[in-house]
Amino acid sequence: MLSVLDIFRIGIGPSSSHTVGPIRIAKRFGESLRRKARLSKTTRIVVELQGSLALTGGGHATPKAVILGLLGLEPETLNPDTADADVERVYSEKQLKLLGKQLINFDPEIDLVFDYETPAELHPNGMKLSAFDAENKLLRTQTYYSTGGGFIASKRQMEMPVEDDLIEIGPDVPYPFGSAAELLELCAVHKKPIADIIYANEDAMRPRAETDIALDHTASVMMACIARGLETEGILPGGLEVMRRAPKLWQKLHSSPMSNEREQLFDWLNVYAMAVNEENASGGQVVTAPTNGAAGIIPAVVKHYCAGENCLPQNIRKFLLTAGGIGLLYKQRASISGAEMGCQGEVGVACSMAAGGLAAVWGANPQQVAQAAEIGMEHNLGLTCDPVGGLVQIPCIERNAIGAVKAVNAARLALHADGAMKVSLDQVIETMRQTGLDMSSKYKETSQGGLAVNVVEC
Repeated sequence: MLSVLDIFRIGIGPSSSHTVGPIRIAKRFGESLRRKARLSKTTRIVVELQGSLALTGGGHATPKAVILGLLGLEPETLNPDTADADVERVYSEKQLKLLGKQLINFDPEIDLVFDYETPAELHPNGMKLSAFDAENKLLRTQTYYSTGGGFIASKRQMEMPVEDDLIEIGPDVPYPFGSAAELLELCAVHKKPIADIIYANEDAMRPRAETDIALDHTASVMMACIARGLETEGILPGGLEVMRRAPKLWQKLHSSPMSNEREQLFDWLNVYAMAVNEENASGGQVVTAPTNGAAGIIPAVVKHYCAGENCLPQNIRKFLLTAGGIGLLYKQRASISGAEMGCQGEVGVACSMAAGGLAAVWGANPQQVAQAAEIGMEHNLGLTCDPVGGLVQIPCIERNAIGAVKAVNAARLALHADGAMKVSLDQVIETMRQTGLDMSSKYKETSQGGLAVNVVEC
C-alpha cells in the first residue's frame, strides 16, 4: 500500500508532473552518480525532455525544475522566493553545482533539449539524463518517467513485471485493499469508517502522532496557499496576460451585505479554488491533491466546510484520510497523470476525492462516501487536458472552481441517495482508465488540440 501522504505532496507550481516530478528526477540522477562514485568525474550533464515534457514543458516550468533538481533541491523544502534567482544564475553563468557540490558545465540553451521526435515509450512524460566526463566520455545515462502527482519511476522500474521480487514494497499493513469493493468490505467486517481503515494502515508506516503532524502540516500549507492567493494581485507569468481574479472576488465578497448568504456558496468555493491555482500558476508552494493542476479543489472544500474557529482538526484529518484513500484507488487502479488520462485524471480525481472526504465529514457511511466519490468522477469522465499556451492557466484555474462546486454537490447527492447506486466506484475508475487510453493524445497535456489550438488560432 502507498501512503496517503504520497498523494498529498508539498511542492511548487505550476505542475506536479512537469515541475515536481522533474525536480525529483534530476536530483535522483545526481544521487545515482554519487552512489556510483561518478559525481567527482562529471563535468557536464545533458537532459532530454520527451513526450509531454517536451511539448508543454516550457509553459510548465520544466527547465527550471530540472535545474533546481540538479542543484540538489527538493520540492518539499526549496524556497520558491529564491528559486528563480538560483535558476537565473545558472542561465547567466552556464554552470551549476551538481547536488550543491560538484561544479559542472550546464548551458540550459544547449544541454536541456526539447526532444519532440522521440516518443516516450513507457509513459508520456519521459526524461533522459546523461553525464559526461572532461573528455566527453559518457559516464552514465538513465531514462525516468514523471508519472503524475510528483511520482517518478526509472525505466527499469516501469519495465519490471508486477510480480518481480525486485520491486520495493513497504511495510505490511493491517488492512490492505486494491479496490473500492475490498475497502468497503473491510469497513463492513471491522465496523470502521474509511478514515479509520486508512489511519490503521498509516500506523504501520509511522507513529500515529507523526501522521497527525503531517496531515496538519498538509492542511496548513493548503490554507496558507489560499491566503496568499487571496492577497496577491497582478498578472500571471507566461505571456497570456491572465489577471489574478481571486483577490478582487474576495474583496467583493467581504464588502457585500449578502456575503454569508447561501446563494453565494459558489462564490466562496470559487474564490478559494482560484486562489490556490493562481498561486500554482505563478510557481508558488502548493500541495498536490492529487496533482498541482487540480490542487485547488480539496483546499477550497476544506476551507469552506472544515476550517475556521469552530472546526475541529479531527474533521480535517478525517477529510484528508478519506480523500487520500480514494486517491490511492485511482493511483493504483488507473492514473492521476493528465498526460495519460487527460484532465479527468486530475480535476476529475480531485473532485472525486473531495466529494468522498466531505461526505465523510458530514457523517456519511462508507457506502455513501464511495457513492459521493463515484458521482464526482462520473460527471468528469472524458474531461480533456488542453492548456492554452502550455500554461496551467486556461482552462485550469476556472476548472478547479467548477470542480469544487461539483464535489460538494456530489457529496449532497450521495447523502440523499436511498440504497446502493447503479454505478460503483470501481466501475467508474475503470471507465476513466479506458476513456483515458482511448482519448487522442491531442487532448492529454500536449497542447495540440482543443482550447490550446482554437484559442491561440482565434
